[in-house]
Amino acid sequence: MAVAQHPWLDKTEYPFTPRKFQINEHHMNYIDEGEGEVMLFVHGTPSWSFDFRKVIKELQRDARCIAIDHIGFGLSDKPKDYDYSTQNHALTLEQFIVEKDLQNITLVLHDFGGPIGIAVALKYPERVKGIIILNSWLWSSKGDPEYEKFVKILRSPLLPFLYRKLNFSPRYILPKSFGPNNKPEKRILKHYSKPFSKSSERNGTLAFAMSLLNDQDWFETLWEQKEKLLDKPMLFIWGLADPIITPKNLEKFKLGFPKANVYQLEGSGHFPQEERPEDVVAAIRRFKCN
Repeated sequence: MAVAQHPWLDKTEYPFTPRKFQINEHHMNYIDEGEGEVMLFVHGTPSWSFDFRKVIKELQRDARCIAIDHIGFGLSDKPKDYDYSTQNHALTLEQFIVEKDLQNITLVLHDFGGPIGIAVALKYPERVKGIIILNSWLWSSKGDPEYEKFVKILRSPLLPFLYRKLNFSPRYILPKSFGPNNKPEKRILKHYSKPFSKSSERNGTLAFAMSLLNDQDWFETLWEQKEKLLDKPMLFIWGLADPIITPKNLEKFKLGFPKANVYQLEGSGHFPQEERPEDVVAAIRRFKCN
């Protein structure tokens, strides 16, 4: 999918060359910038490689920065009939890594990119050098009072309507997920909603919402295997003002990975890479130099 097909895309903000990876008869967009050790960026919902752009612009001086757009997101194809499950996104990432023969990878994972990337790391630990996680999770939330309240919304028959007809996730949820003083300008927020301009292009975001309802047991299986990754250098970068994935999730990560480095950002919300890119870059560079 060429950039010319996306007149809304600001090439100054996102000055990268889109590339295509064929998967399941569809094209997955990715970017591959810089040289050196591989840093592989895996986004969540309702975002795409665009939310890592500021970080990649800097880190491409030091490393080979690869960032994918999950099928159904960003500049990737958005087929109407497709397996948009979180598990299938993990299989797609696995196939991408294997076919590109990526080795010595530092994974940079955000939101749903956390369980997706960790699922692959657990299967191919020999390919992974280190793991950086930003505002994510890796376990079942069953029994958590906040989650149990949220389940009622996920089970609402109105949810598919809100996601498909109103583009609810990028237009309403995402803008409220930033820190109180960090909401991006409208021209930037447009880059999160425009990839889902048609209702037929919004099945990916709806599927991630449904994953929160249906995949809690799968998330827990990943957490139960965390010992396989305890020897990997790990860094948690966390926006403490995140209203979605709150700091108590960071505390659980710290208990599970007690040797991990931790960098906390006061005032940053769910998207540290968008809100505080200079701090994120500095933290990653320190981590890489250790």
